Amino acid sequence: MPTSRFLLWSGLAAAAGGAVLCALGWYGISGERFAERQLPYLASCTVPGAALLVAGAVLVGAATLLPVRPPEPRRTADAEEAPPPSSDGPLLRVPGGTLAHRPDCPLVAGKEEAVEAGDAELAPCPVCEPWPP
Repeated sequence: MPTSRFLLWSGLAAAAGGAVLCALGWYGISGERFAERQLPYLASCTVPGAALLVAGAVLVGAATLLPVRPPEPRRTADAEEAPPPSSDGPLLRVPGGTLAHRPDCPLVAGKEEAVEAGDAELAPCPVCEPWPP
């Protein structure tokens, strides 16, 4: 997870928790007439709630200021040069399936219903990556 998304969601969670604590503190204080009976609500809910609101605002602000970098592309073999196959034999497919698999692919290995892919237009399996398909 990118850092800016983590900061954003952490900030929103902290701000939401702070708002809940402030509301609970206000509700507790509003039911008490004397100041000495209001202090526990102030100390246990309102002050920590305000601190969480400030911390949440700081985290959300930091998330909006951080540059969002796109994920780095995966390094693949040169397009001209295909990786050597991990097993010999024709590509396989499951009847009705849309993926081409190498014979040793765990998705088709040992399955009696797997048949040769032949000339069918299939996408390469993301697990065994049968290049070229």
